[in-house]
Amino acid sequence: MVDLSLVLWAVIPPLLLLGYYYCRVPFAPPLLKLLMFFIIGAISGILALSLEWVFETVVANYFVDWQQRWLPDIALRQLVEVGTIEEGCKLAAVFIPTYYLRRKYRLLHSTVFLFTIAVALGFTAEENWIYLFHDTASILDRTIGTPVHAMFSAPWGYALGIYISSNTRLNRDKKFIFRAWLNSVICHALVNVLSSSWRYSLPLRFLSYGLFPFLLWMFWRLEQLLRKVQGKPVINLISDHIPQRRYWQRSLVLFALVLGGNAIFGLFLLARTVSPLSPSKLFDSDILWFIVSRSLLNLFFGVLAWGIYRYLRHSARRRYF
Repeated sequence: MVDLSLVLWAVIPPLLLLGYYYCRVPFAPPLLKLLMFFIIGAISGILALSLEWVFETVVANYFVDWQQRWLPDIALRQLVEVGTIEEGCKLAAVFIPTYYLRRKYRLLHSTVFLFTIAVALGFTAEENWIYLFHDTASILDRTIGTPVHAMFSAPWGYALGIYISSNTRLNRDKKFIFRAWLNSVICHALVNVLSSSWRYSLPLRFLSYGLFPFLLWMFWRLEQLLRKVQGKPVINLISDHIPQRRYWQRSLVLFALVLGGNAIFGLFLLARTVSPLSPSKLFDSDILWFIVSRSLLNLFFGVLAWGIYRYLRHSARRRYF
């Protein structure tokens, strides 16, 4: 029997995020169409899971032993199997119904991009339910990871939107879709590799500290692409024309990503540590001091990263205005 609470925890966070993007996109398609793409995304998740099982049992074991747990084997599996199949299924889930709809309607660039987000979040809801049903991830883990599939798929969703909404569909637009899809596959595989690196001994364990900075960068990229489909100018952080100063600004961007990403990572680890405790335990002096000190430390790094971001934005505005 399906546990209704697990279904709700799997579905509600992606639906809330979909509603957030629906409110932000001007001239958004009807909500019913978005929900249809959300359901199609969940179906594509089931299809991807089936294809991965077939690949594991029928194809892959003839060439490589996926049961090995060395990092290169995991990286190869994530790139060849997981990233390719999952991003391929999501792309098909957007392209096939969109290709049918464009015969009847004039689809905007922003509409196709929003369809991509809806499919990615439906895929996330299906994946959430699988993890929660088999108790292989916590509700907190899955809630934190809600926007990740949308961040993976944003590049090819943007490229597909250019192709579908264009009056003259050029061959270079098709190549742009493939390059953007390949970028998504690589980012998908890299995130999965970084998220599994904590299982290894030093120095490979240090790779896990690159996960949240990389996720933060992908979130930034999603927001930049959303601004483009809205017709807004992108936010430029690297504005200087002198090469040495541009290198300095790039270093500041990287430093801000490291600080901000690992501040979020630290708060996530703190929440994971204290979540099993009963509410009464949280007010014990030692535990309370641990929570306050870790929170303040991570907030300090987060505020520092935000300060660097505001400095770079201010420098860009001063240069262009």
